[in-house]
Amino acid sequence: MSEFSKPVIEYGQLWPLLVIFGVACAGVLVEAFAPRALRARTQTWLSLAGLTAAFVGVVVIGTGLSDNDGWRGGIVMEGALAVDGPTVFLWGLLLLISAAGVLLFAERKLEAGVSAFAGQAAALPGTEAEREASTQGLDHTEVFPLMMFAVAGMMMFTSANDLLTMFVGLEVLSLPLYLLSGLARRRRLLSQEAALKYFLLGAFSSGFFIYGIALVYGYSGSMNFAGINEAIANSTGNRGLLLAGMGLLAVGMLFKVGAAPFQAWTPDVYQGAPTAVTAFMSAATKVAAFGALMRLFYVAFGSERWSWVPLLWVVAILTMLVGSVLAIAQSDVKRMLAYSAIAHTGFLLTGVLGARSSGVLGEGAITSTQAVLFYLVTYAFTTLGAFAVVSLVRDGSGESTHLSRWAGLGKVSPVVAGVFALFLLSMAGIPLTAGFTGKWAVFASAMSAGAWPVVLVAVLSSAIAAFFYLRVIVLMYFSDPVGPGPSVTLPSALTTSAIALGVAATVVLGIVPGPVLDLAGAMGAFVR
Repeated sequence: MSEFSKPVIEYGQLWPLLVIFGVACAGVLVEAFAPRALRARTQTWLSLAGLTAAFVGVVVIGTGLSDNDGWRGGIVMEGALAVDGPTVFLWGLLLLISAAGVLLFAERKLEAGVSAFAGQAAALPGTEAEREASTQGLDHTEVFPLMMFAVAGMMMFTSANDLLTMFVGLEVLSLPLYLLSGLARRRRLLSQEAALKYFLLGAFSSGFFIYGIALVYGYSGSMNFAGINEAIANSTGNRGLLLAGMGLLAVGMLFKVGAAPFQAWTPDVYQGAPTAVTAFMSAATKVAAFGALMRLFYVAFGSERWSWVPLLWVVAILTMLVGSVLAIAQSDVKRMLAYSAIAHTGFLLTGVLGARSSGVLGEGAITSTQAVLFYLVTYAFTTLGAFAVVSLVRDGSGESTHLSRWAGLGKVSPVVAGVFALFLLSMAGIPLTAGFTGKWAVFASAMSAGAWPVVLVAVLSSAIAAFFYLRVIVLMYFSDPVGPGPSVTLPSALTTSAIALGVAATVVLGIVPGPVLDLAGAMGAFVR
C-alpha cells in the first residue's frame, strides 16, 4: 500500500488569489451580520482593501519572478495552477479592472441616493412588493461579494493548468455574473430576460466544455496541460477523439469570449444588465477568457497547432464581420457597444494566431502573447470607461440608451461627449489612441505568422467599424437635439474616478505605449 503524501500548496505564490476568495467570504458574513445601513459602505471598503492587498501581492510575486533572462514561473498547487509571467500580468490587470468596477457598483448619486441594483430581486416587476422595496430604498449589497467571487474565478481561470481546474474557474466566474445581470433596478423585465438567456446559453456551453474534457482525457489519459501536449506529440494513432474534444472545448471557450457563431447572448446581456455590471463584465471577462484560451491552445494543444489554427482563422474572420456589420444597424448604444465587443474579439483572435516565439520572428519582433496581452489592456480600460459614460446620460425613467437621445450631447455636455468620443476613436483604432497601438500589435503578430488573409479582413472590418463609431460622434456634435434633448447627471467621485482611469489609459497607451508593451513582452511564454 502506497503511503499518503500531503499536498504541497505554495501559499507564497497564491496568496493574492486566496485574499480575493477570503474577501468574498467575508462579504457574505457582512451581509449576514452587519446592519443594513452600514452594509454598502462596509462592502465597498472591504472590496477595495482586498483588491489593493491582492494587487500589492501580484506586484511582489511578479518582482520575485524576474531575473536577467526574463520572467520565470512554475507549476503550483500540485499541478493545478501555473504562476508565470502571463498569469501575473493578467492578475494585475483583472484587479485594476475590478477596482474600477467596485467604484461603479458603489455609485449612488446617479439614482438619487440608491444604487442601480434592484431593491428586492425576488419581487416581480410592477408588483406592490417591488414598489415597496424601491420606496424604502432597499439595496442589494450582495453584489460586492458576488463580484469578488467572479474575480476569484477569473484569476483561477487564467492560471488553470489542468482541465478540471479550468472548468471550476469557468463556473466560479460565470455563476455570479448570471445573477448580477438580472439585478437592474430599472427595466427589470429586460434585466431578468438577459440573466435567463445568459444562464441557459452559459449552461449549454459548460456542457460542451465538460464533454470536451472527457474526450480529451480519453485520448491523452491526462487532465494536465503538459501531459496532454506530451500525449499529442508522442501519438501516431487516430486523432478523432482528440479533434472532437478540442472542438467541444473550443465551443465553451469561444462562447465565453463572445466569438461568432456563439455571440448571440452578448448584445442581449450587455443591454439588459445593469450598466455597472456590463462595464465590469465586458472588460474583465474578456481578459480572463482570452488568458485561459491562450493557455489552453498554446500549452495543452501546442503540438496540434496545425489543427486548431485553421479553425481560429474562420472564427476570427466570421467574428469580425458579424460584429462590425451588425453594429451598423443598432439604435441602442449598449447594443452597439456589444457588437463592437464582438468585433474586438475577432481582433484578439487575430493576435492569438500570431507566432509565439521571438526566435521565429527575429529579434525585437512582437510575439502573439505580447500582442494579445497589450490589446487586452487597451480594450479593457476603453470599454469600461465607455460603459461608465453611458450611465451618465439619463432621462426621467433612468438611463437613456437610444441613440436618438444622444443627439446634441456635445452642446449639452461637451466634456461627457468629448470623453465618449475619445473612447469611440480608440475603439476605431485612430492614431494617438490606445486602440491604434493595440491593433497594430495584433496585426503585426498575425502577419509574422503568415495569417495575412485574416489581417486583411481585420483591416476591412476596422474600416466598417469606424463608420458606426463616427456616426455617434456626428450625432453628438452635429445633430440637433430631439424633443427635450439629452440630459446628463453629474456622477460622484466614484464613477468619475473610473472614467478618469479609462481616459488616462487610453491617452497614455496611445502616446507612450512602450513601457506596457515592453512589460507584456518581458512576461515571456506560458510555462508547461
